[in-house]
Amino acid sequence: MSEEEEKNQKNQPVCPECGSTDIISDATRGERICTNCGAVIDEHIIDEGPEWRAFTSEERNKRSRVGSPTSFAVHDKGLATQIGWEDRDVYGKKLSPRRRAQIYRLRKWQIRTRVHSSMDRNLAYAMSELDRLSSQIGIPRTVKETAAVIYRKAIERHLIRGRSIEAMIAAAVYAAARIRRVPRTLDEIAKNSRISKKELGRCYRLIIRELQIRIPLANPNDYIIRFSAELRLSGHTAQRAIEIIDQAKENGLTAGKDPTGLAAASIYIAGIIEGERRTQREIAETATVTEVTVRNRYKELVRRLGIEITV
Repeated sequence: MSEEEEKNQKNQPVCPECGSTDIISDATRGERICTNCGAVIDEHIIDEGPEWRAFTSEERNKRSRVGSPTSFAVHDKGLATQIGWEDRDVYGKKLSPRRRAQIYRLRKWQIRTRVHSSMDRNLAYAMSELDRLSSQIGIPRTVKETAAVIYRKAIERHLIRGRSIEAMIAAAVYAAARIRRVPRTLDEIAKNSRISKKELGRCYRLIIRELQIRIPLANPNDYIIRFSAELRLSGHTAQRAIEIIDQAKENGLTAGKDPTGLAAASIYIAGIIEGERRTQREIAETATVTEVTVRNRYKELVRRLGIEITV
């Protein structure tokens, strides 16, 4: 038995009557009871929970007096104080005009002091841009938080000076998506971030180089699931496309190839085999590649893997 397990056993409460460690706590009665012999070991235990009761999630959110958890995606990490707009005192009564004017001035200066430095103003604008871009391309919260951390590190290294905030945020989002293996293409992010693909790629390479971030290799299988869902293909077709990519990896056909093009070509082949044919144009538009790329990758996979297809 390890030292940690022995320590945990020593910290467990023991029944003084029978020596059992099967102890339960009754929060309603404030008692600690032995399930073996039924002896009440402790009573009048202090309840550390809230003093109010709530029967629905709406009541719980309304009565709760604590804020949301800290988040890197908020410029002040969610730790700032806010003065409400209700203009009522603790008893629910309306404030007098003189007191209301005083609270208005306090609220105004409170908002100003939240973004008093240039870095705070930069972060406030950058995090609002991150919110907008995240909602448009539909990335999960984990990717958003990772992108916020990358951007904050870029500010600490003075990489933002002289560059567009939109471009650096977009580059951070693309890097975070690659790290978290959430498939998003450069074209898709550039289209929704109002910057050129060239500028996005330049900022992305700068972040990777200066922050020394190790990006995992893009896997075509990650794109297959997403593209198949957008093309409304069945799970059998998506699985067949993944099997084609796995065969291509074993034969060394994926090295140096764009993963989105390989994913698009494998989906095209799998659709023909499974009887869920999609045109090359439909697949190319979904994967944001050209029809020529789909056609070239398709011909190469069919020829090198020996796949027989009746077109």
